[in-house]
Amino acid sequence: MNAPERSAQFILDEDSGEVKIVYALDTKISNAGTFTLNKEDHTVGNLFRMQLLRDPSVRFAGYMIPHPLIHRVELRIQTSSSTVSPVEVLSSAIEDLGNETDHLIAQATEAIEIWRKENDQGVMGQF
Repeated sequence: MNAPERSAQFILDEDSGEVKIVYALDTKISNAGTFTLNKEDHTVGNLFRMQLLRDPSVRFAGYMIPHPLIHRVELRIQTSSSTVSPVEVLSSAIEDLGNETDHLIAQATEAIEIWRKENDQGVMGQF
């Protein structure tokens, strides 16, 4: 079969110097830049875009996948003022997503524990 290895979709080739993220400042538009995320897809691109658009200091946030067979996301960010850089905004968005994930894990763990307590008593009482 003429297909690339499945692991090539998500494992970085460190021998060739491949890095996870590269930032390029936009020279035509002020307060803008493009982040290239290697070995990522629409899941991460859309997640970052939505989180960035929640920030009032973000004027524009969008992403594109250059080709369906190329596992790379190009995330473009423009801020509304020169006091906040795209790097700072993305860093803040990643931190916020981490906090939301921690909260979600805590809520799910708590709900599972409650469910187990309720259902263990019911199952044990039947036998």
